[in-house]
Amino acid sequence: MTVDLEALGLAIKRAQYRNHRTMDAALRPVGISLVQWDALRAIARMPAASGHDLAVATFQSDQAFGTLANRLAERGLIVRTAGRGRRIDHELTDTGRAALEEGRTVAADVLDGLFAPLDETQRATLLETLTRLASH
Repeated sequence: MTVDLEALGLAIKRAQYRNHRTMDAALRPVGISLVQWDALRAIARMPAASGHDLAVATFQSDQAFGTLANRLAERGLIVRTAGRGRRIDHELTDTGRAALEEGRTVAADVLDGLFAPLDETQRATLLETLTRLASH
């Protein structure tokens, strides 16, 4: 039996869309969007990263990440300071760390619900399969 690869790609996109919409809606009461929370996560995870590295980690262009970072700074969630050369360093503020942690609590609940139809073995298999796909 041959798997319809177009249908497989569409199924992945639908699962991703459901994840994004559900997470974005759940994070709204925290006062941040999924894109903003993802940026806070990346900054926390990669404290010495360049703006370009943070853009790549959050699936954005350099320009889009720069615009997002400026908005996060305006809201007091991060501080941007001049680094070496043209580099800009990013750091979470206390408010940013609080939003990140509140978002993590929300995300844990959302993800638990999204992946509820799968048992642990299926989750592990899905993770292994998607990781293999993404590494090529």
